[in-house]
Amino acid sequence: MKHILSALSLLILCYSIQLNAVPKTNDMLKFGDQKSELMHQLKLYRSDIILGGLNEKGRTLLADSVSNWEGGRVQFNMNVDPILQNYFTIKFWGNDISHNRLILFVEGKQIGYRHLGDIDVLDHGSDEPAYNNRFYYKTSPLPVSLTQGKKQLHCEIRSNGPLWGYGQSFEQYQKIMTEKSRGIYAVYTHTEGCFEPATDEKQGESLKNVPIRKEPGEEVVVQVKKIVNEEISKLLLSTSDLNQMQIQFLAKAYLVKWSLAYKNEELVNRLVKSIDAIYLRFLINPELAQKDPETPNPGWFGFGMVGQSIWLLGSSLDNLLNQSIALPDNKFILRKAAYIEMLKSARDLSRMHRNQYTNQAMIKDLYGIYYDNKGMSALKSSDTMPESEAVSYLYESIGINPWLGSDTPTGSAKPMGNQFYQLTSKGLTKELGYVGYYGEVLDWVTQIYEATRQTPNEPGDVKIKEQLIQIAKARAAFRYPMLDAEGNRSMRIETIIGWRDTYYPGNVVYGQRTSWDGTALETLVSTEDETLLGYAQQMLVDNQFFSLVRNQLKDRNFRTTVGLLHLPDQYEWVQEHQKSGLTRLPMSLDQPDFVFTDEEDGVLAMKNGNEILYASLYWRSRYGINDLARFHYITPNYDRIAVVKENTKFESSGMIYIRQNWTDFGFGNGGHTYPGKQSISAHLGEIQQIAKIPDGIMFRPGQENPYAGKADFYTCLYGKYLIGMNCSCTKTFNLTIPKGYKIARELPSRKVVSVKESIEVKPQSTVILEILKY
Repeated sequence: MKHILSALSLLILCYSIQLNAVPKTNDMLKFGDQKSELMHQLKLYRSDIILGGLNEKGRTLLADSVSNWEGGRVQFNMNVDPILQNYFTIKFWGNDISHNRLILFVEGKQIGYRHLGDIDVLDHGSDEPAYNNRFYYKTSPLPVSLTQGKKQLHCEIRSNGPLWGYGQSFEQYQKIMTEKSRGIYAVYTHTEGCFEPATDEKQGESLKNVPIRKEPGEEVVVQVKKIVNEEISKLLLSTSDLNQMQIQFLAKAYLVKWSLAYKNEELVNRLVKSIDAIYLRFLINPELAQKDPETPNPGWFGFGMVGQSIWLLGSSLDNLLNQSIALPDNKFILRKAAYIEMLKSARDLSRMHRNQYTNQAMIKDLYGIYYDNKGMSALKSSDTMPESEAVSYLYESIGINPWLGSDTPTGSAKPMGNQFYQLTSKGLTKELGYVGYYGEVLDWVTQIYEATRQTPNEPGDVKIKEQLIQIAKARAAFRYPMLDAEGNRSMRIETIIGWRDTYYPGNVVYGQRTSWDGTALETLVSTEDETLLGYAQQMLVDNQFFSLVRNQLKDRNFRTTVGLLHLPDQYEWVQEHQKSGLTRLPMSLDQPDFVFTDEEDGVLAMKNGNEILYASLYWRSRYGINDLARFHYITPNYDRIAVVKENTKFESSGMIYIRQNWTDFGFGNGGHTYPGKQSISAHLGEIQQIAKIPDGIMFRPGQENPYAGKADFYTCLYGKYLIGMNCSCTKTFNLTIPKGYKIARELPSRKVVSVKESIEVKPQSTVILEILKY
């Protein structure tokens, strides 16, 4: 235990010294500069000098001459501070696109994890320019154990091919490197988390006078109708039985006036015949009630698409339900009874096997439970759950009521206790912190709201509608101004600080993301909320809506076609409801200063003049308190991405977690094993204390748990911003300004506060100070 306390004391000492240290760069290696490369004893393997952004020299690492997942590498030495916490920063040009990975090794040990670790590799690759016409900097902390007592480190940057995170085998997961890496312009070591480049370094352009996209236009809406009708026609002409997704699509289209399916009686007969076939397959294989391989994620949907279709078709089924289905043993069953049998089986199984993570919980409860039950209700089954009971599952999945887990013979399983909510009180999904792309659950929550309409034209559940609007408004803080891939004005979703995100930059998004299952206007039209209408109008003014639709049309996935079915009507609604003077997204360049914090997720979003700061203080702390925060700092001329050390206060469980020798995944069992000599993690053996786990929750060290790594109070100094975030519900903490600062202003009010006095941070609140030394 003594060596544990010594290590923790050393980290606290280093951090305390760091708060009062003068910012400095220990060392800088400028790639492509002969003198700088010589000074750092640069050694090369498959690397070329490039003339890149702003005519600056850099280096790129090349693919191997044979098919190989490993590419070029560079080795060099860098000076470090022997006492303080050290950081390593790399400089990239924002226009570059590469799908490859860059990984840092120090003293032969790997820094960070390839996939979803709390410390990232240097580069994940990207499909689009990250920061057009600007440089950006990415910062990682170096373990104190590597730098303590040393003035110089041997470093190496290796290039690897792209990854597919869902790959089951190594070959599926790790792809061959076939193209050169992103250009590397410089690397730095320094002792302050927020890297400050020298004033004479070239940077880039601000977002002023940015062009507005000129095309495409309304012709894409016409194209949507064409593609949807082509799919309807193809399905109607097919002689094969339809699967659940196809049945659902045609049942929805049956109510869309411009579609070929509208009130088509031939379609009704076609759908009934196909549902009969699903029932017959279910008799042979009852597991279909839980794992229909024809649904997008077998195990999530039950027979809910069938249940929804029965509800949508309504009275048009009346004459068919009392007919019989021929069974394999020359017996017969009334169609209505057969449908009830399979819907009930799927509903009851789904109740016993509910999923926890937010989007999965929503899908399972909507389709596996609610729509199966709604289909039973439409069939007037005596086994139908009352609406109040059925909707309670939806309330749990979208954070209105506590999520209680699967049903058991003795009641709810309560694996997360009896007070775990799927969403925060402010409307963000709640998992292990803020979720970017996967946290965009507006499409699913809109579907949930639509499901609660008693008929397709009646209002849905009021509480669900209010929650849906709150979610949409909370997500609005996480759209920031940035150019699209072609250099036009746009807003993008913040993914840098998302704990489940690996795609940087985020997609162009305004009010709602486009997805396989939803459009950019779906939530707005469903709720008719005026604030969301303002976000949509901003998207139309920037002429990004049609571009988003065109991108969806490029994906000829059947699921995407289903998602586009209602888009023409949604666009028509928006055109009819245009208003002037409506709200714009809060991070837009012309909007006032703004702060959004969510202490349940440990996240903040801030606009301060022409700067935008996103931070996750509860950063990928899966197994214990890791004292790491993730920042995305956007300024007019360059951007910074960083994982930095922070201070935490928490009630300890008395348990610890010791980092394993994982270099691939930062979770689970460490991911895939790479061929050849195994890499050693630079973080192996690091000790993390585990926060107190609420009573009644089964836990052991090494299990992923949202409570294990969540602190009560976070303090972090990043550049000129000092943050104190109180995530506790009952405790009050004090935020103290480090010595040496002359001015402190509280944001967003800019109220001046005394630098000599501690500031009280109340439960579930955050204080953000702009502190200056002049």
